[in-house]
Order: sequence, then structure tokens, then C-alpha cells
Amino acid sequence: MAKYSQIVFDVDGTLIDTEYAIIYSLQETILTVTGKKVPLVELTFALGITGEDALKRLDIGDIPTAMDIWVKNMRKYTDTMVVFKGIKELLGRLSEQGCELGIITSRTRKEFGDDFDRLGIRHFFKTIVCADDTTEHKPTPAPLYKYMELTDIDSSRILYIGDSEYDSGCAEGAGVDFALAGWGSHNKEIRAKYYLEAPDDLLSTIDL
Repeated sequence: MAKYSQIVFDVDGTLIDTEYAIIYSLQETILTVTGKKVPLVELTFALGITGEDALKRLDIGDIPTAMDIWVKNMRKYTDTMVVFKGIKELLGRLSEQGCELGIITSRTRKEFGDDFDRLGIRHFFKTIVCADDTTEHKPTPAPLYKYMELTDIDSSRILYIGDSEYDSGCAEGAGVDFALAGWGSHNKEIRAKYYLEAPDDLLSTIDL
């Protein structure tokens, strides 16, 4: 029997390359709301957490208004959001091997649908946990606990793939094996059971 029956992916930085869109639109949003232009390098912390949490860390007062502005700014960068090379092929091969595929993302369900549905890979995924499905978010284990609740699958049968320390912390807290998506991660020192340089490394590295 295969070791993992569920392969679960983060979205931003793992399935799709959205770094440029997130960071530049956040910079524009902060400038609009506060009048300050924050250097892009100081905003990379926002990758991998919810937009609301990112704005809280920036001490933005009116978060709902700032979120609305951020979402509108993000639309300007839609064309820069693309599926990482090799991901479509990987998802197809995993599906052929009988693996069920899922998603855990820090995006709300609306944010997820706005950018993800047009990319042509939505049909691969059966179970999707978004930020509005839990009261706590990554790096707490709550999203993975929710995933296990929805699928009735034990933690030992799940592999979570992500690019950030928030993903790693979520997996560790839930007792789930973690693989680092090196193609989207800035930090190769993140704790993981498996380190993948390219999507197809998953098939050669891991006993699925």
C-alpha cells in the first residue's frame, strides 16, 4: 500500500507563482492607506499568511478597507500569476497513480476562486481548505486538522507540500509529513522531511 493517500498543496509559492503580485500590490496598498512606501524586501513576510494577518503585523488600522484596496490592487497583476513549470504534469501523474489531491491555503475562498479557477488545474483537487474555514490559521495546525476532519484521513497518510515556515509549522503541529517546495521557497533551511528542487522530484524522492 502506498505510504500517502492524500497529497495536499499550499497555493501561493507552491502551485502558482504569485510573489510579484502579492508584494507589489501590498506595497501599493500601504502607500494608499498610510502614505508610506515600504521597501519590497520588508514585505516578504506576507507570503504564506492571510492578508488580514499581514495587515495586522503592519499595524494597519482599518483592516477591512485596506483588504478591499489590496484586492483591487492585486487585480492589476493578474497576468503575472502563473502555474509553476512542471506542476500540471505532476498533478496529472499523481492523479493517475490514485492519489487524492487537496489544498490548504491562507487565501479566503473568494480570493482563492478569483485567481485559481482560471489557471486550469482546479479539477485535480477534491478537498480545499481556505482561510475562512478555520478560526486559526497557519502556522497553527488548525487548517490540517480541518482537512483531516473533512477527509477522515489519519495524519500519517497525508503529505503536505508548501514553501514557507508557516506551512512547515502547520504540518509539524498536526503530525503530518512536510515537503518543502524549493522552486517557490526563499528559505532552504525550513524544517521538512523532504526537500524538493522541482515538482517532478516528488515522484523520484518520495515513496508515495
